[in-house]
Amino acid sequence: MATLYTQQDKNVRRTWFLMTLFLVMVIAIGYFISYYFDSTIILYIAIIFALGMNILSYWYSDKISLKLAKAVPADRNQYPELFRIVENLSITAGLPMPRIYITNDPSPNAFATGRNKEHAAIAVTSGLLAMMDKNELEGVLAHELSHIGNRDTLLQTVVVVLVGFIAILANIFMRSSLLGFGGRRRNNEGEVGGILMIIGIVFVILSPIVAQLIQLAISRKREFLADADGALLTRYPEGLASALEKIQAYGRPMQTANNATAHLYISNPFGSQAFKGISKLFMTHPPTEERIKILRDMEV
Repeated sequence: MATLYTQQDKNVRRTWFLMTLFLVMVIAIGYFISYYFDSTIILYIAIIFALGMNILSYWYSDKISLKLAKAVPADRNQYPELFRIVENLSITAGLPMPRIYITNDPSPNAFATGRNKEHAAIAVTSGLLAMMDKNELEGVLAHELSHIGNRDTLLQTVVVVLVGFIAILANIFMRSSLLGFGGRRRNNEGEVGGILMIIGIVFVILSPIVAQLIQLAISRKREFLADADGALLTRYPEGLASALEKIQAYGRPMQTANNATAHLYISNPFGSQAFKGISKLFMTHPPTEERIKILRDMEV
């Protein structure tokens, strides 16, 4: 029987494996494009641009996410139970009290954002507060606090930038190739070199799709890890499992659902969707049934 600790270790290893794979992809694409054009100027420009995007997203990702979700600061006098639960869980987790926001939406959902634990925020929908009992709400909030404690919000920002960086490199390469720029090495390569060049070109063309799939995979692994950590924090996995059941049963999409922030939520904000076979690769979240089963199989 799996325990909370073994589940955490497994998900940490998987997450780091995916991140390593992502970085290898970036290095490989950068090297190939530099080799193909026999120049590193374009690559340097792309890197500088990507770093600029990274800095912007690092400092303002929380404000952008909350704005897109139409979240407003919660009033302590209006939501005393919500503040009390977050405060108690924060103390237990050894985290500073995050800012709390409310999204006026009947669909039950929540997300965490912020570059670090000192600048973190949790947003919950009005539907979540109306539908969950105390144990279920604690489970959801513990899940979101785990994202903050694990620095998942920063990780996701980095991954988004890596996806954008790969797309930029691929776009520069395709446009330059179509216009006939660069490629001076192509004329000096033998048969083997030509084959390798074709493989490299195909890899660069497909890389944005592969990068997007890796991003979604990392997002799914983060949810498993936050489930485990959240259950450890409350010492009651059933609370989160029951909350996920209610969220899945509701099924309808959020009125404020947005593709840019969909991966941040505890559950898919576009409602319950059936994914089978290879289509599971395009899910922003792992199957809810699987998450519930893992939680109920855990020992505390």
